[in-house]
Amino acid sequence: MALCLWLILVAPVCCWGQGPVDTGDSGVFQPQSALTDMEFASVSTYHGPGNTDPRPNNKLPILLWWSSNLFPHFPGDTERVDCAHSSCLVTSNRKVQLYRRTASIIFYGTDFRAYEAPLPRLAHQTWALFHEESPMNNYLLSHSVGIRLFNYTATFRRESDYPLTLQWLPSLDYLLKAPAVPLQEKNRWRRAGLAPVLYMQSHCDVPSDRDRYVQELMTFIEIDSYGKCLNNKPLPDYLEDTSTATGEDRRFMSFVGRYKFHLALENGLCPDYMTEKLWRPMHQGCVPIYRGSSSVADWLPNNHSAILIDDFPSPRDLAEFIKTLDQDDAEYSRYLEYKTPSKITNLRLLEGLESREWGVNDMSKPNYLNGFECFVCDRENERLAAVKAHRKNPQQNLPPQPKMANSSHMGCPLPSPGYGPVESIDPNDGWLQMWPQDYWQSLDQAEGLESLVRHNVSDPSLLWQHIQSIAVRRARGR
Repeated sequence: MALCLWLILVAPVCCWGQGPVDTGDSGVFQPQSALTDMEFASVSTYHGPGNTDPRPNNKLPILLWWSSNLFPHFPGDTERVDCAHSSCLVTSNRKVQLYRRTASIIFYGTDFRAYEAPLPRLAHQTWALFHEESPMNNYLLSHSVGIRLFNYTATFRRESDYPLTLQWLPSLDYLLKAPAVPLQEKNRWRRAGLAPVLYMQSHCDVPSDRDRYVQELMTFIEIDSYGKCLNNKPLPDYLEDTSTATGEDRRFMSFVGRYKFHLALENGLCPDYMTEKLWRPMHQGCVPIYRGSSSVADWLPNNHSAILIDDFPSPRDLAEFIKTLDQDDAEYSRYLEYKTPSKITNLRLLEGLESREWGVNDMSKPNYLNGFECFVCDRENERLAAVKAHRKNPQQNLPPQPKMANSSHMGCPLPSPGYGPVESIDPNDGWLQMWPQDYWQSLDQAEGLESLVRHNVSDPSLLWQHIQSIAVRRARGR
């Protein structure tokens, strides 16, 4: 049957509903299958929510994890998953890529590379994207032409199919925990010479250009910086160097908890992208001075629990506000009122924590990898059943409607300077030479991959040739 591959710049690439898979037809087995009947018989089962799916393994649709390092099962590379409504066989064995029963391929966004994509893209297969990490890891996904290659998504954006927005917030109790260091003790540390503001960052030169802002802020207020970025103070000998500060070592947490304010700047800017940089200071009972998600106010416990950098016209204005708050214990304490349950007034936050089916360090719930895997499994079984019904009686049953991701599933903006206009930056500046260029080069790769898919190309190494052809046509105004 003919491939249904629309121009992405006009409409999304659609590969479903064509070349349908009838999973009940033994004829779909191919001799070159990487998974023989004997292998099917030995496959173990992931006991998810459970269902009444009676089919044996060799009748189930297959989901291929293209990023084998993320395969959420061990040992082995293949397993049956029993989800809420249906079952699938999942594998990290790439030999099944072209197998007719392989219904969907799941990608990890950080590892997704246009020049390594599984081509040709088969008409009967969907693509699923799991990307919970920083937008800086793969800007290809922030371009419309790139994200529309995928049918299902699990990202930090609330608009994605399987949102991971609150992935760094383990629970409501995490926020409610009493401050690690009482305010009276924080004030004693201040009188002993501790700066009001802490900066702990060792990942420098990132898209958000956070160091440029912090450096300017340092001219107006005292900041103790212990990381490799803008370092002006050594860590105590008893603390390990923490290049990313993602651990919660008790001694480390007690040390940073002495500070009244924590600079909490994400490495990338994107709606709904919020990490431990926001939630950890709040857990400790410190006030985060935050920049990252432009929609962060939608998720805070109340409208008085964090200081948002973008609310201030300049670093000088922000510094003056912090100084005033530092001298006013009553006003400072208002920023910690969310430690009392009744003061958490944000229903979106409460409902988001309550309704998510996956857990963080919660063995009573699936992790979000297994959760998304089952989400894809159930959706693919629904789609395949609709395809089968349409083939059996096209007059009575409509084919399944194509489903594609869109920019709201990722859609992160072009990196901009952390402080000041881009015109004021030295042309030889490392940030300027790296991140804006990476953003636009990622667009080239997204357009090149779309071209490979649209032309049904089998060799991903031809990506650069397609990128060059697109550039030539653009230069000619075509």
